[in-house]
Amino acid sequence: MSDIKELLIDQTIALIKESDGQPESITARAIAQRSGVALGLINYHFGSKDNLLAECSNKIINDLLSGMKPDLVKAKDDGLSDCERLTVYAKQTFEYLFANRAIVKISILSDFRSYGSDSNSALTQKGFQIALRGDIPDKSKRLIAFCLASSMQAAFLAADESKKITGYDLNTKKGRSSFIEDTVNMLMGEIV
Repeated sequence: MSDIKELLIDQTIALIKESDGQPESITARAIAQRSGVALGLINYHFGSKDNLLAECSNKIINDLLSGMKPDLVKAKDDGLSDCERLTVYAKQTFEYLFANRAIVKISILSDFRSYGSDSNSALTQKGFQIALRGDIPDKSKRLIAFCLASSMQAAFLAADESKKITGYDLNTKKGRSSFIEDTVNMLMGEIV
């Protein structure tokens, strides 16, 4: 990666963190000024300010998600069923989404535009698969993880209308908890 591209990413991440969760308020001019480069270099390296913000939010989330990885040595003897373990992982992830709404929204929408095996969405699914250690076929593990992550993303994006759409008020911790418990139970009961 070029030094200028790295500088733009670093300074944009700093601006995102300073924006109180409002990265949409960051202008290309502010990024260029903070980085000490010409405004046109943002488009040259990233195609647009939105692409730069998406790359930066994905990097922020990827760094945070890597810190959420379960300790697999301890997790082997956690005494939880696959359903209980997946519920714990999913609740932790869902709370993270809602605590970081603006950045996560950019990341999810970016993943939808360019979905790959290294996207945050795919990495979240892989994390959910780790929770499933029982005698479940790999194909079913992948499907459960995909369905859970996808339903969480859709519910997150529709959170303000969630009570009407899903019957759960996802703007409350209790509503989010119930949504995860019921979704995991439904997925595990129907597929396994």
